Amino acid sequence: MSPRILNVVTNVSHYADPTEPTGLWLSELVHAYDVFAEAGYQQTIVSPKGGLCPLEPRSLTFPNYDKSAKAWRNDDAKMALLEHTAAPEQIDPADFDAIYFTGGHAVMFDFPDSEGLQRITREIFERGGVVSSVCHGYAGLLNTRLSDGSLLVTGRRLTGFSWTEEVLARVAKLVPFNVEQEMRDRGALYEKGLLPFTSYTVVDGRLVTGQNPASAKETAEKVVAVLDV
Repeated sequence: MSPRILNVVTNVSHYADPTEPTGLWLSELVHAYDVFAEAGYQQTIVSPKGGLCPLEPRSLTFPNYDKSAKAWRNDDAKMALLEHTAAPEQIDPADFDAIYFTGGHAVMFDFPDSEGLQRITREIFERGGVVSSVCHGYAGLLNTRLSDGSLLVTGRRLTGFSWTEEVLARVAKLVPFNVEQEMRDRGALYEKGLLPFTSYTVVDGRLVTGQNPASAKETAEKVVAVLDV
C-alpha cells in the first residue's frame, strides 16, 4: 500500500485584530501536495475544527502566487478539499504514515492547543511515522507530548519561520507570540538558514521541518526520502 499523508491546515481567517486577515499560505500546501501526489501517496486534509480553511490573502499575490498555487485555486475539486476538511475526531492515526503541518500566521491561533492534533501527531510518531511541518506549521508541535509526558520537540533539531522573518514581513506586532523563542524555551534545537526567506530544511530522524514558504517543496521531498528508507 502506498504511504498515506495527513496534511494539516488552519480554520482561522484573521489575527486577533479582525480587520487583519490571514489563513493558509496556499503554496505551502500545494507545493508539498504536488510532491506527495507525484510519489503516489494517498492524501487527506484535516484542520483543528474541520470544515472551511480560509486562504491568506498575501499568499495569493506576486511572487507567492505561482503557477501551481493558481492551478489549485482554479480547480474546483481541489478548492472543495479546503472547504470540507476533516476534523481530528474523524481521523484514525493508524491510517497514516506521516503528518505535515502547513503554515500561514493563522495556525499560531489554532494549532498549538488542539488536543486532537496533538493526539494524532503523538500516535503517528510513536508508531514509527514521520512528523513534519513548514514555516509557522511548527507551532502545531509546540505542545505535543509523547506517552511518557515529554515534549516531542525537546532535544530535537528543527526549523520554522524565524523571528527575523516576522520582523522583515512586518507582522511582528500582529502575531500572538514568538514561536521561535517558544520552541527554544521547550528545549528544541532551533536552526535557521543564513538568508531569510530562502529554502532551509532540517531532518532529525523522523522529524522533518522547513523554515518558510520557499521550503515547502524541499520539506516534502525529504519526507518522501525518510519514508522511502
